Amino acid sequence: MKSKSTLSRRWSPILIGLGLFLGGCAVGPGFQSPSPPKTTAYVEGNLPLQTEETTIPGGAAQTFVSGKDIPGEWWRLFHSRPLDALIKRALHNSPTLAAAQAACQQAEENLNVAVAAFLPSLTFQPQYQRSGYNYSALGLESVIPARTFNLFGSMLNASYTLDVWGGIRRQIEAAKAQRDFQEFINEATYSGLVANVVMTAISEASLEEQVKVIEKLLSVQETELSLIEEKFKAGVVSSLEVLAAKNKIFVTKSSLCSLRLVLAKIRHSLAVLIGDTPHEATLPSFRLADFHLPQDLPVSLPSELVKQRPDIRAAEEVLHAASAQVGVATANLLPQITISGFDGFLSNSLSGYFQQGNVFWNLTTGLVQPIFKGGALLAQQRQALALFDQACAEYKTTVLKAIQSVADNLRALQLDAENLGSRTQEEETTHNILDLTRSQLALGAVDTLSVLQIEEAYLQVSIKRIQAQAERFVNTAALFYELGGGWWNRKKKEENK
Repeated sequence: MKSKSTLSRRWSPILIGLGLFLGGCAVGPGFQSPSPPKTTAYVEGNLPLQTEETTIPGGAAQTFVSGKDIPGEWWRLFHSRPLDALIKRALHNSPTLAAAQAACQQAEENLNVAVAAFLPSLTFQPQYQRSGYNYSALGLESVIPARTFNLFGSMLNASYTLDVWGGIRRQIEAAKAQRDFQEFINEATYSGLVANVVMTAISEASLEEQVKVIEKLLSVQETELSLIEEKFKAGVVSSLEVLAAKNKIFVTKSSLCSLRLVLAKIRHSLAVLIGDTPHEATLPSFRLADFHLPQDLPVSLPSELVKQRPDIRAAEEVLHAASAQVGVATANLLPQITISGFDGFLSNSLSGYFQQGNVFWNLTTGLVQPIFKGGALLAQQRQALALFDQACAEYKTTVLKAIQSVADNLRALQLDAENLGSRTQEEETTHNILDLTRSQLALGAVDTLSVLQIEEAYLQVSIKRIQAQAERFVNTAALFYELGGGWWNRKKKEENK
């Protein structure tokens, strides 16, 4: 058997080389996260501290709270159990989220493959050979008789590339950045799925209520038509008024068909979001009155937004990977040092196979310096630098678009509240007119047709109020999503379980 000291002497050059590797430099730029935006606000002018208040469901005043953190399960602020249950189903069944999670696992394994290049390569190679030799062709059969013999051998092959210039380390750095990129894409997919379910459910509730109002509006218009046709038979009105009344019905029916189609598509979309087919999905019916409007709205600083938005973090990891690839391309221009060797036994019989005399080994050190490859290596370095510049520009674009989306939502929430207030006042005023007209009808001051026409106007105003009411809920959900969705708090909660 080989002694421990023999093994130590034989493999000491590799251990020395490993020490040289660990002390080696890493060429290429050392990555640093981009500086956060210096701006401290999102919109032009001053954003009011609080929105207007309207005394209907979804009309509460909302306060913009600077620096307030976002809950990991922000959708629970809407206080809707059917919505919570639907989101739970979506997170459990969504194939889109499952695909993103599988991509994370793939990126993790790609990192493991990259790390493997950092370590020595070891292979074990046993062999058996049976040979026969006849020396008669050389005229030596009288000196060396023909013979047949067996040859048994086994060897351990080792190969190791010294990462003197850090090319392998940069490749591992790039793989780690790609792994982190995929994790942030997974978080973006999670947040996007939740936000889509919330906003789609709100849209479904809004459309359901609009359809009911339009159905009532159609009934009013058909009653109007009947009264106008009676007046036409009596010679009180012209055929033009009859045609105008009929045309209103046609327009309303067309609008109702379009709205029902949109509603059907919304429900189909909701079914797919929770991982079901439209036929098989069992979906709840939502009403706007069932949703609670969150009143304290978090407003993160732009400097914090770049840490919270998963799409920005993903863009940063793309930039990180591009930076590491510059180091890889630069290291490829420099000498590559490889140490390889084998250690084993060779014997013509299994008897005494492990004796010291049957040991054989080899140790080789090689250096390869690229001299001429048609400019390919320099072109690859320039390509890596160009990709880095591209990633820088795309990162800045992602940041600017994120700030814009938050600014859009903040301004929308302010104006949504004002619009809902106006629509509610308009609806209340029209309803008051309707009540007065009905009172006049009882006194005989007006006819039934006048009442129906006012009721028609009231229903049309109600549709606009429903739309304005839904917009507040939708844009509130959008703000939570645009600010990052609170994934960091959800992660902390999961880690603490």
